[in-house]
Amino acid sequence: MVLIEETLIASGLKNIAGVDEAGRGPCAGPLVIAAVILRDPFSKELSEVRDSKELTEKVRESLYDVVISQALSYSIIEISVAELDALGLHKSNLEGMRRAIAGLTLTPEYVLTDGYPIEGLTVPNLAVWKGDQVAVSISAASILAKVYRDRIMIELDKKYPGYGLAKHKGYITAAHTAALELHGVSEIHRRSFANIEKLINNN
Repeated sequence: MVLIEETLIASGLKNIAGVDEAGRGPCAGPLVIAAVILRDPFSKELSEVRDSKELTEKVRESLYDVVISQALSYSIIEISVAELDALGLHKSNLEGMRRAIAGLTLTPEYVLTDGYPIEGLTVPNLAVWKGDQVAVSISAASILAKVYRDRIMIELDKKYPGYGLAKHKGYITAAHTAALELHGVSEIHRRSFANIEKLINNN
């Protein structure tokens, strides 16, 4: 977990941005992308930072504030369902990464992304396989994106009751599928996803 950022810092680079997303898989709700430049990726305050999927919801919530307190700059952006359906998931993800980086108040000297290279980025960048497991900056971004998106889905659950969004966060579970069959497709469901398209076509 040390090598990537340690190597970059040793080479004289500062302001290393980590970028990650939350919400590629769900068939409802926005895609959220976060970028963060940490003051010191190896500070003791960040010692519990891991890939957000490895953490409990309670730990993620507590680390969200820790990451922000340890950030020189951070940016969190949403890609709406309408834009996701128009652009497609992969293009939306790349566009979201570009927007999140552009939203930083500091210009990063290097950018680390989880798995996907960012085309057209002028800043040197590296796509890291399973980056949220091996780079602290990417793990920190994954926590920001995940917690931010979960909060959105909890609020959407109040506006669109009956789908169980607060529980499954828009993922395709058996309960979500049953709710869709009962209540139909809402405006926050991604019509470009096969399961939603099938429900629309069958009605």
